[in-house]
Amino acid sequence: MKILVVDDESRAAEYLRQGLAESGYTVEVALSGSDGLHAAMTGDHDLVVLDVMLPGIDGFAVLSALRTAKQIPVLMLTARGQMNDKVRGFDLGADDYLVKPFQFPELLARVRALLKRGRPASNESMLRVGELEIDPVRHRATRSGKRIDLSAKEFALLSLLVQRAGDVLSRTEIASLVWDIHFDSDTNVVEVAIRRLRSKLDEPFDTKLIHTVRGVGYVLEERAAP
Repeated sequence: MKILVVDDESRAAEYLRQGLAESGYTVEVALSGSDGLHAAMTGDHDLVVLDVMLPGIDGFAVLSALRTAKQIPVLMLTARGQMNDKVRGFDLGADDYLVKPFQFPELLARVRALLKRGRPASNESMLRVGELEIDPVRHRATRSGKRIDLSAKEFALLSLLVQRAGDVLSRTEIASLVWDIHFDSDTNVVEVAIRRLRSKLDEPFDTKLIHTVRGVGYVLEERAAP
């Protein structure tokens, strides 16, 4: 799931980006109202975390413009705690409102609640490749009915591979989408993560799902036995 964070405070935005990424989400950051509105209008996000106090176009204006085109869930995030600001935000179509300062676990709980509310029931949103099933809402993975215990990053990596099943993904693309980093040839983070994922997903089973395409990257797909 992809989340857009719109906050002009770079340290706060990075804090949210890192925390949400560690929780398994793909995160895009915009540091102004105009950039945030453009990203929200043109991107394919599952949720927007929107600060009210923004330079140029404030959060209320962004929300108002966004609601004319999309019904994406929006969590207003601001230092303003006055009741009239909350009422205005809800009147403009905000789905939830969290006042700074806040504890990250509370924000994460609200994010999960909004994403669950805005998605189909879990049995309709399940991702499947053969005997492998991914539940994006509950962050669960099973194969042949057996639960696979994954870290947040391993789940994010597996979700990406399943969503793009049959497509060969390069190490650069995986690093960008899962870790939000530019690929460094001296970094083996992708190889290490793939190795750990294989140990949990493939090694206990006869049929392997994750395959290496030499010189290109990795692909998740069912293949006929040789």
